[in-house]
Amino acid sequence: MKLPLVRCFASTAAIVSGFVITGCATSTYEVKVDAISKAPSATAKSGVEPQSYKLKSKNPALGEENLRYREAAEYVKTALSSKGLYEAPSQDRADMIVELDYGMDAPRTKLERVSVPVYAQAGGGVRYEQVPVTDAKGNASYRTVAVYQPPRNELIGFDDVPRQVTIYEKYLRVTARENKPAREGRAPDEVWSVNVSTEDESKDLRKYLPILASATADYIGKDSTTQRTVKIKDPSQITEFIRRGVSDTSSAVAAQPTERPKN
Repeated sequence: MKLPLVRCFASTAAIVSGFVITGCATSTYEVKVDAISKAPSATAKSGVEPQSYKLKSKNPALGEENLRYREAAEYVKTALSSKGLYEAPSQDRADMIVELDYGMDAPRTKLERVSVPVYAQAGGGVRYEQVPVTDAKGNASYRTVAVYQPPRNELIGFDDVPRQVTIYEKYLRVTARENKPAREGRAPDEVWSVNVSTEDESKDLRKYLPILASATADYIGKDSTTQRTVKIKDPSQITEFIRRGVSDTSSAVAAQPTERPKN
């Protein structure tokens, strides 16, 4: 089975270096990452990077009171906190509006080649042995008996065979826009966006949300230039940091500067 794209999270690892992962089997997931960063007009004028945000659901079908949305939102907030971003107490005091979208695309089938072991029988058969016997008068002699030996299976190699599989693509999309009114029906300028996705035979979206958020963390506010594939190990320092949620990053959030007045 194709694994879901892993790279070193140097900047984020510094924040989560206190976490220790022990006693768990580690899985590796390939995650596709496409990140874009644009200098917002407010930043260009003031020379100050936006730091505060208000998180909103981009998909009207995913109400913000939906339990799954709230869970995904906590993971994203934790990823944002790793970059020094913090949630504003109200929308009018936020530098950015961060839109969150997540879900799973319609399943599709594909053929993949898998390696299967090939075995062959070896050995076995009948052999004859002389065994001592004693008759009724106590006379010793020998008798020939047949001894059956079953064959054994031996691995002789591997063979590639086609297999049809159903693939589910899970995605997480986070977009930050300037906190300004829309003009002439156009949305406010985009500050940055990160789109991540992974595909395999699992349709357990909830399991993959922290993994996708972990892939998002290292690309917030960055430009990937092209779509990249990174590998995310789970469990790992970054995935455990994301799962801990914003409650474990309260000290980092408290250390952020007080909000700047809106122009």
